[in-house]
Amino acid sequence: MNHPHEIRPDLDQGIDRKVLATLRARFLHLNQARLQRAMEGLSTRQQQVLLLLPLLFHVNHPLLPGYVSGSTPAGVSGYEPGSELVAEAQRLARSFTYKAQHGNPPRPIHGLFLMGSLGSLAQAEHSDMDVWVCHAPDLPEPLLEELRRKCQLLETWAASLGAEAHFFLIDTQGFAQGQRDGQLGSDNCGTTQHYLLLDEFYRTTVWLAGRTPLWWLVPVYEEGNYQAYTQTLLAKRFIRSQDVLDLGNLAHIPPGEFIGAGLWQLFKGIDSPYKSLLKLLLTEAYASEYPGVRCLSLDYKQAVFANQLDLDELDPYVMVYRRIERYLLQRGEPVRLERVRRSLYLKVNKKLSDQNRSNGWQRRLLQRLADEWGWDERQLAILDSRSQWKVQQVAVERRELVAELNHSYRFLGQFARTRNASSRADQRELNVLGRRLYAAFERRAGKVEVINPGIAPDLAEDTLTLVQLPNRKEPGNYHWELYSGNLNSHDVEYFNPIKRCRELLELLAWAHRNGVIDSGTRLALHPGVSDLSEFELVNLLGCLQQCIPLPLPTVSEVRLLQPSVAEEVLLLVNVAIDPLRHHRDLNILMTTERTDSLSYAGVRENLVLTLDQVTLNSWNEVLVQRFDGEHALVRCLRDFLNSPVAHGHRPRVRVHCFCPSRAQAISQRVEEIFDTVQLLQAQGLQHRYLLQVAQHTHVLELQPGHVSLSTLAEQDALLAYLGEERSVYSPLYLDANALQDNDLRLVLEQGRPACIQVFYRLQDEWAELYVLDECNALWQQRLPLHDEARLLLPLQRFLRSVVMRREARLPLDDLGQAALDIQYAQLLPGGPGKARSIEPRVAPQEGSDQPYYEVQAIIQAGVGGAAHVTLYCDQQEFSELEHGPQLYAVVARQIIGQRRGAGKYRCYITDLDLSELLDDRLGATQVYLSYKRVLEQALNEGLEQVLCQ
Repeated sequence: MNHPHEIRPDLDQGIDRKVLATLRARFLHLNQARLQRAMEGLSTRQQQVLLLLPLLFHVNHPLLPGYVSGSTPAGVSGYEPGSELVAEAQRLARSFTYKAQHGNPPRPIHGLFLMGSLGSLAQAEHSDMDVWVCHAPDLPEPLLEELRRKCQLLETWAASLGAEAHFFLIDTQGFAQGQRDGQLGSDNCGTTQHYLLLDEFYRTTVWLAGRTPLWWLVPVYEEGNYQAYTQTLLAKRFIRSQDVLDLGNLAHIPPGEFIGAGLWQLFKGIDSPYKSLLKLLLTEAYASEYPGVRCLSLDYKQAVFANQLDLDELDPYVMVYRRIERYLLQRGEPVRLERVRRSLYLKVNKKLSDQNRSNGWQRRLLQRLADEWGWDERQLAILDSRSQWKVQQVAVERRELVAELNHSYRFLGQFARTRNASSRADQRELNVLGRRLYAAFERRAGKVEVINPGIAPDLAEDTLTLVQLPNRKEPGNYHWELYSGNLNSHDVEYFNPIKRCRELLELLAWAHRNGVIDSGTRLALHPGVSDLSEFELVNLLGCLQQCIPLPLPTVSEVRLLQPSVAEEVLLLVNVAIDPLRHHRDLNILMTTERTDSLSYAGVRENLVLTLDQVTLNSWNEVLVQRFDGEHALVRCLRDFLNSPVAHGHRPRVRVHCFCPSRAQAISQRVEEIFDTVQLLQAQGLQHRYLLQVAQHTHVLELQPGHVSLSTLAEQDALLAYLGEERSVYSPLYLDANALQDNDLRLVLEQGRPACIQVFYRLQDEWAELYVLDECNALWQQRLPLHDEARLLLPLQRFLRSVVMRREARLPLDDLGQAALDIQYAQLLPGGPGKARSIEPRVAPQEGSDQPYYEVQAIIQAGVGGAAHVTLYCDQQEFSELEHGPQLYAVVARQIIGQRRGAGKYRCYITDLDLSELLDDRLGATQVYLSYKRVLEQALNEGLEQVLCQ
């Protein structure tokens, strides 16, 4: 049924020009009413800006704001300023006079339109003035550049009068064809939208001057026939082309636009959820109707055609609310509808509970809506006190807003899949947005939750109480609680804490990140059984403020395309703990001169008892992790080195300690270690870092992409680790205080690639032999000492045979690069005590008077991992198959029989073949030496057996 005053211009039945004039008059009537509402909400100076804009684009005058040159495009179509406006301009420039131009001068400025919240229910004191400057399509680029410059100067002038204005140049012909710049609004919706932006323009615009939109004159039922209808209007001269401008129609909106619009609003909603929630829900309501979408601008136009000119019901924000309300009621989702109502109320921000405020049209309209919703005074008072909301209220509100944002994200993803929607905001942008939501709202272990995404302006408390209390559910354990106000330790049980955490740093990081504690907050401290002092507390908060400076900048898309990596790492040692109070022998610790914090004093105690790690990553997430126990430091090191890193990027690491005892020495020692391992890791090679902490030796194996940790409590375990076979050279870095065995330390510091290094130390009746092979694996053996030659020559013969076997398996072209040098060095001084230095020695040489007996061993693989040994003595074969368990005794007897003189000196293996066990591998020298030791032990046990017979 048609409205009695509805106009239905029909091409077939003829169109009356008076009807079109009546339609235009209705739109202009609404326009004038909106403009009047906009002016009511502006200051006198802001009103001056809005009033003068048409004149300033109509003329170029050197003394008026925005002047660039006399050739700057000027002249607004169909516009002539009134005498009052000219007088207003003369207040700015007394010499300004206006003379109407006769004839048909060029008017390149086709229209000026105010778009956005001005004149609407949501207009606020500092609302932007977004002005579309529609210009002729044939302006050359130099003149366009002058016009841009004029717009920039006018923005500066408006700002001087307290108005935030933004001007956007619109080529109407190009815009109608979908061609435009990326930014067409002060909220920068980018290129993700066209039709939805046009929809917003048509239903919110306030015409200032120039031509009026051709779209106004096309009935809704002709929207799908827009081109033909408008061509007829122009061709038959029902309207003049110089009176209208055409920005296009809304007959069809591609599905990708809903994704683009939703993505943009979700992006803004992460930091300002109230502002974006209405547009998000409108986008969802539109998309749910696809493909039969009827935009609000069409409802607006239909109302004008029907002469239903209720200014309140046609308010842009009321229209948005009504559409969302209908959508959510149809879906049976009253909880979501209540969120929308709160968002609209808070967006308008007129505080209905304050009866002392002036009763303007916005308050009256908002009161009518609140009455319609059934809100009482208590509910209004809660919403109106948002500026005073603190943690509990904000946390409740956050849960609901995050639920809404996540719902919208899931809806967009589902819509994109079901509609196979393609848009400029493609799947990549959907994924990036998913990461933004994840970084902002996802909960996970150790992550500090951000509870105030634009809900309340300030969560800072004037006074807080920090308390350590026993955990009643876990006897023997304690936790920390934070209370509002200044309470004594006995009264806290009668109040609810703002937040409780097991660890102090987790609580402080949460309070800082959410702005609960700021520079003006006073803290009352009740440390419980901890050693926390006010001095330490103040310094801990200072470190957090330095590591996490608020507000944090928006994360760029470039960073979100990559996995998150640590940017800032704050390590806090011994938080609320005095290590000397926990030490088992205070007297020794307080009098000793030794200062290594990791192996302290004669009792070798570790003063690093706990580490709290606070990390700010590239997605602006703050994470807190605690390490405690005797291996706290090395576990922290391992996890830190295994955390993801960007190529060529190292996080900034800060180490601090504020405990009562040895704080500076402790922090310096820990910082030194972290600096060292970061430098090693940055080299991108395989390294081993050996660190002594109290009674334990720890080895961090730094390989590209992974770090493993070995904890070695005994010296034998350390030697076994150092002697493990390696396939490539692995540098070993020793911490400054690593290793109690000074001889071993001197040897390990000498590691070099592509070289077999032999070290020996002569004592009274024994000698220590060390070999670092080409991969830096260690072999060690203690042998009876007869003389230096008998100690070294057998080893030299064996090593030369190993090198020869290796070279025989290499291509000739590779021999130069793969050749292994054998070098010798002696640890000095000999005898008891610690070695102090290493001096190089010449490799032992064979003498003509030193014949030796060749003993070759071949080891073959057997069944089930067993190995079969065959020995050759001067080319004579002795096998397990023939001699069984007596093999080594038989060979020993053979060797004794060949010796020229008596003497109980050892038997040695001079050559070893492992080719069957190694398959195609070359095998490191350490592997040969390990088999050599086992074979020689068996051989010398056989020798003892023979000599005792």
